[in-house]
Amino acid sequence: MEFWIKAAQLLLSLSILVVLHEFGHYIPARIFKTRVEKFYLFFNYKFSLFKKKIGETEWGIGWIPLGGYVKISGMIDESMDKEQMKQPPKPWEFRSKPAWQRLIIMTGGVIVNLILGMLIYVCILFAWGQDKVDVNKLDHGMAVHPYMQKFGIESGDNVIAVDGEKVYGPQEVTKQIMVRGGRKLKVKHQDGSVETIKLPENIDYEIFKKTGGAGVFSLRGYIWSIDNLNVAQPVYNQKFSAGSVIKKIDGKEINNLDVKDPEFRKKGHKVTFIKDGETSTVSLNAKEFELLLWAAPALSAGVHTGDKVVAVNGEEVTFYDEMQVALLDNKKKYTTITVKRGGELVDLKTRVTSGGTFGIGRNEKKKMKMADKDAIYHEDFSFGSSIGAGISQGYWTLHDYVAQMKFIFTEKGASSLGGFGAIGNLFAPTWDWQVFWERTALISIILAFMNILPIPALDGGHVVFLLYEMVTGREAPEKVLEIAQYIGIIIILGLVLYANGNDIFRYFFN
Repeated sequence: MEFWIKAAQLLLSLSILVVLHEFGHYIPARIFKTRVEKFYLFFNYKFSLFKKKIGETEWGIGWIPLGGYVKISGMIDESMDKEQMKQPPKPWEFRSKPAWQRLIIMTGGVIVNLILGMLIYVCILFAWGQDKVDVNKLDHGMAVHPYMQKFGIESGDNVIAVDGEKVYGPQEVTKQIMVRGGRKLKVKHQDGSVETIKLPENIDYEIFKKTGGAGVFSLRGYIWSIDNLNVAQPVYNQKFSAGSVIKKIDGKEINNLDVKDPEFRKKGHKVTFIKDGETSTVSLNAKEFELLLWAAPALSAGVHTGDKVVAVNGEEVTFYDEMQVALLDNKKKYTTITVKRGGELVDLKTRVTSGGTFGIGRNEKKKMKMADKDAIYHEDFSFGSSIGAGISQGYWTLHDYVAQMKFIFTEKGASSLGGFGAIGNLFAPTWDWQVFWERTALISIILAFMNILPIPALDGGHVVFLLYEMVTGREAPEKVLEIAQYIGIIIILGLVLYANGNDIFRYFFN
């Protein structure tokens, strides 16, 4: 069900954005008396789900949900209508209009997406306001990725300013370092001392290589009572993947089984699990079940739902980030995990995975109990103040997205590219209008940037040739435009296949 809810949100969001983007082309085309032959949501290769001709324009819905288009007379576009271009130019055709008018028509979609993203942010702030963090009230400091210890920053420390500017929470600290060039951190240590720490210039690439750039700084949360047991690593039999939630074995709850019993471990079993919101039961032979125990070390160790981790190798842990650090220190090792079960302390032996986990999970619908929840405050906006704040949020969203593109040209960045699956996962597993509009605003701004890239077949590719014409006074030859269009289509299809291929690979192998 979660899959379909996310898919529905993605489809609705893209439909809104594509239609408004195409209107960004359609409206200036009509203002300049340019004929628009087709206006389509989605692509209609061979046939359309719906079409109706109104005036000179055919309005329709295609069956391939990869975007949309307007077909403008007298223009070399993805339709590759060469026959039309062989005819003498007509007054209503795109090629007959002055270059400045054609430039406005081509940039109209990008401008609409950019303005729309900012407008949505304005409405979100006016309707729902915004949560912020007063870093001066973080009595337990921030959760800090272990990699930052080499620079003298660790969990429990508190970053109160970056480059002399006050910050409004841990996530902002991460953004300042990764995409805004922040290098001087004013840090309040756990002992109360304050120090200014200068980070190296290439710290952004170092962090991205080590962590992917996520969760470098975050709010501290208490360790939760274990809600479920997860497959901690892929099981290469296509039945399980990392993150699959184990519910029952032979129809019995995990807590009612002695998985340490040698006889139990030698047999095959029926395992009930949840994967992507769907519950399934599969029969495993003894060899496959042993593989599952290896991939789900918490199950193998005899962890129960309801257990709460209180120590790792005898070292007491209170916060989730403390547990993470302790597990990472013991990755690929057999480790003693002490859990509180009812009123008793139970020591369990398990092998920590290379990723620093041992297969315990938390119900994602339940919020983690924060250590300094009083530091979180809500700010409401009047309509007037929401305008400035919304435009600012839109600007920084665009800035940060463009700035993080530098990581794509790294090995880790290339492998992290995602397609429709990654975009769909931006949305909430339950329908939440605030989250829906936040993600729609983000995607709108991303579409604005992606479409203005100087790649033939995208708006930005057309803009490049128009600027060439305006500077030189000469139009680019039609043959050059045709070849460029083919190259652009190949590049775009290649990127789409690569990004969605990454999604498929991650789905099966995490």
